[in-house]
Amino acid sequence: MTPLEFDARHLWHPYTHVLEPGPMHLITGAEGVWLTRADGVRMIDAMSSWWCTVHGHRHPAIIDAMQKQLNTLPHVMFGGLTHEPAVELGRRLVDLLPDGLDRIFYSDSGSVAIEVALKMAVQYQIANGRGERSEFATIRGGYHGDTWKAMSVCDPVNGMHGLFRGALSIQHFLPRPHIQFGREWPDNPSANGLESLEALLNDKGNRIAALILEPVVQGAGGMYFYHPAWLRGARALCDAHDVLLIFDEIATGFGRSGEMFAMDHAGVVPDILCLGKALTGGHITLAATIATEAVAHGIGESEAGVLMHGPTYMANPLACSAGVASLDQLQQRNWKQEVASISQQMKTELAPARNLPGVADVRVLGAIGVIEMEERVDPSIAHGLAAETGVWLRPFARNIYCMPPYVISPDELSRVTSAMLALAGGQK
Repeated sequence: MTPLEFDARHLWHPYTHVLEPGPMHLITGAEGVWLTRADGVRMIDAMSSWWCTVHGHRHPAIIDAMQKQLNTLPHVMFGGLTHEPAVELGRRLVDLLPDGLDRIFYSDSGSVAIEVALKMAVQYQIANGRGERSEFATIRGGYHGDTWKAMSVCDPVNGMHGLFRGALSIQHFLPRPHIQFGREWPDNPSANGLESLEALLNDKGNRIAALILEPVVQGAGGMYFYHPAWLRGARALCDAHDVLLIFDEIATGFGRSGEMFAMDHAGVVPDILCLGKALTGGHITLAATIATEAVAHGIGESEAGVLMHGPTYMANPLACSAGVASLDQLQQRNWKQEVASISQQMKTELAPARNLPGVADVRVLGAIGVIEMEERVDPSIAHGLAAETGVWLRPFARNIYCMPPYVISPDELSRVTSAMLALAGGQK
């Protein structure tokens, strides 16, 4: 049985039909923006392997840091012990983040980082004598991961977890902010969408621990970009009702939207921030949930005194060393210019898609390019064309999109945009 035959018979892939997985590519190597198949065919990884390999695959500095760490301390428990990579990464993050976000809880995946944030919010409310606040508010179109509590704050109708909505905790879903990024912002709450949040908090705020959302950019919920001013209004309303504000920047952190963090577009600081994906440059899994001093003290001064969570691979030294090396790259390279150049090129080269039949919208923000179709896109078509086009794309729902590594060259990016146009033009 060949590797692909064994894979088709025994291995499950994410969001892929169990019995009919469709086309599959056997990858044997990766370097920079390129993936290499077993048959020698090369494809540009236009997905940054689900948005994380911002410096490209096998970046020499990150690989070197991981190899050195592998030779000394690959892993050690974080309970009662610590190590230099965790401390150094923490220092870098505190220096990088806005003032106030400085209490770091490491975990091993973005979805777990969300779970930790939700538990922090509930424990904080309990510590402040508000034990009845165990519910969460969020906006439609959001996605926060595949673990159990995280699924409950993903879009219950159009999201990927609608199948489980009868088994999940019932949360409070607000309309998605309808004023898009770059449009004029009306100050009237009834026109800008903040009226619904105000009404919810007035009516049920005494049951809500936190508002959780992806700032400015909704990722897997639809690749939608909304106006940053909505976040400023949400911050004020949450403060007025003693509701914590949680930002999920797992997909957008470290430059993807054109700013270091998407929240920087709004100048808003949350009470709790979740990071992951690009934190290690996509070389190994690591995530972080970062809280303000007020949240940390609230939990620390409570009867429990400890946050009730502790992943086995929390603060894994190998991952933390990769994280330090990845942040070094952001500091040493002009990542902002790289992202700005990618953005401008995509705006120019994706613009013709607006004239294609079946295209509903074309939008670009930072190093994110989207062609939204009127009908659902069949991802197997893109998978089947990947070797022919030399570009790896993985559309979802109605979106053909790319999130390329920041180190992609203009010629390589043109191949990506051409493949996206071809795929949009080939939809039936």
